[in-house]
Amino acid sequence: MEKLLWSIALPGFGQLLNGKYIKAIVFIFLELFINIQGNFNTVILLSFHGKIEEAIQQTNYGWLMFYPCLYFFAMWDAYRDDGRGKDRYAFLPFVFAAYFVTMGLIYSTNLKLFGVLFGPVWLPMLSVIPGVVIGLFLKGLFRNTS
Repeated sequence: MEKLLWSIALPGFGQLLNGKYIKAIVFIFLELFINIQGNFNTVILLSFHGKIEEAIQQTNYGWLMFYPCLYFFAMWDAYRDDGRGKDRYAFLPFVFAAYFVTMGLIYSTNLKLFGVLFGPVWLPMLSVIPGVVIGLFLKGLFRNTS
């Protein structure tokens, strides 16, 4: 669990703890590269200050679209290398979280929930919940039908 949590903090940290140094360097490099190209730190700061429209304007969606897949794959990889991903369908919550976060990012410029525009940080973060729930549901469903 520790390696998964470190991977949530920064893609590549879980791989460092697992002794997978080349993978760790690749994940950290990709995270930094996509973060910088997508202007993600500025977008996060603006979002935390409630400046959603400014955050939307600062976001480079072409680059930031890569982030959810990298992020959740790095988490899955650290989880699996730690020996926890032995279940045949253990990857499903990670995959569906990546799908839903990507969709949240796509619709973050105009989708309002309860009349609120959440933007490119909060809507994708909220999208993790249905992604994980659907992934866990499918994991249980497939496990019971196998």
